[in-house]
Amino acid sequence: MAVYTDISEDELRDFIAPYGVGELKSYKGIAEGVENSNFLVHAGDDTFILTLYEKRVDPADLPFFLGLMEHLATHDISCPLPVKRGDGTVLGELAGRPAAMVTFLEGVWMRRPSAVHCAGVGTGMARMHLAGADFAMQRRNGLTVEDWRPLWQQCLKAHPGMDRDLAQETEALLATLEEQWPRDLPQGTIHADLFPDNVFFLGDELSGFIDFYFACTDALAYDVAVALNAWCFERDHSYNITKGKALLDAYDRVRPLTDPEIEALPVLAAGASLRFMLTRLYDWVTTPEGSLVVKKDPQEYIRKMRFHRTIGSAREYGLDLHARKSA
Repeated sequence: MAVYTDISEDELRDFIAPYGVGELKSYKGIAEGVENSNFLVHAGDDTFILTLYEKRVDPADLPFFLGLMEHLATHDISCPLPVKRGDGTVLGELAGRPAAMVTFLEGVWMRRPSAVHCAGVGTGMARMHLAGADFAMQRRNGLTVEDWRPLWQQCLKAHPGMDRDLAQETEALLATLEEQWPRDLPQGTIHADLFPDNVFFLGDELSGFIDFYFACTDALAYDVAVALNAWCFERDHSYNITKGKALLDAYDRVRPLTDPEIEALPVLAAGASLRFMLTRLYDWVTTPEGSLVVKKDPQEYIRKMRFHRTIGSAREYGLDLHARKSA
C-alpha cells in the first residue's frame, strides 16, 4: 500500500456518497507498499480501505481482482470484500483514477513471524488454492519468466551504472530460468504476493489475506515459492529451515504437492527471488521524489537469489520427502 495521488475531503465525500456507507468522518493515507494509493477511511460506523489504482494497474484487470475477493469470501476464505454502490457496481473514479472501497479486515501483520505463523500461512494458502479452483475468471501473470528480462532491461536503462557483479549474476540466472522454468505444473488462481504485510493474524491465528492486486492464474507451487522467500528467511538473510518445514508441511497436509511440483521447487524459489529483486530494483531507481512510499531494498532479494542457486532439492527447504513417501 502507498500514496501516490492526494485527494481532498470534498472529493472523497462525493466519491463515497453512492456507496451508502454513511457520513465521512476521517481518512488518512497509508504509506506501506509500492503499487497503488491507499487510504484508511472512517465513514458511518465502519472502517474501509479505499484504493486508487495507479498507472501500473490495468483497469481491465480490476474485475478479476475484485471478483476473486468476492469468490473467496463465499468459500470461507477471510479477505476484504468490495463495497457495492447503489447500482450494484464496485468501481468508481476519484482524482482521475479508478477507485474502489473494501471492508476493513481485523488483525495485524507479523513483523517477526514464528514457525507457528508460517504454518498458518501454509494452511491458509492451500485452502485458498482449493477455494479458487472453480473461480471462473483467469488472468495471466504479468510478472513471470517471460517478463523478467524486459524488466531487467528497463532497470539497466534507468540506471546505466548498474553494479557489474549484480549484472552478471542476474544475466546468468535469467538464462538458467528461461531454460529450466517448468511449464506443466498444476495451475490455478494464486495470490502471488503473500508477504507478511499481506497476511493478518490475531495472536497466532490467521485472520485473513489482503492485497490481491498481483493475483493471477499460474502454477500453484509458484505461490508456495513466493511464500518461502517472504516468510522463511531471518533478518540476517539466513534461511530458517524450521519455518520452511512448518510452512511446507502445513500446505502439503491440505493440498498435497505433486512430485513434479516438489522437484521444481528450487527453480520456482529462485525465480520468485529474481522477480521481487527486479521489481524492487525498478521501483528503487524510478520512484518519483516526494511520493509517500516506503521503497523496499532490492539487496534483500539479491542475497536470496544467491541462496537459492545453492539448493538442489526441496529437502533443503525443510520438506520431509521420506515421511511423504511412507505416509
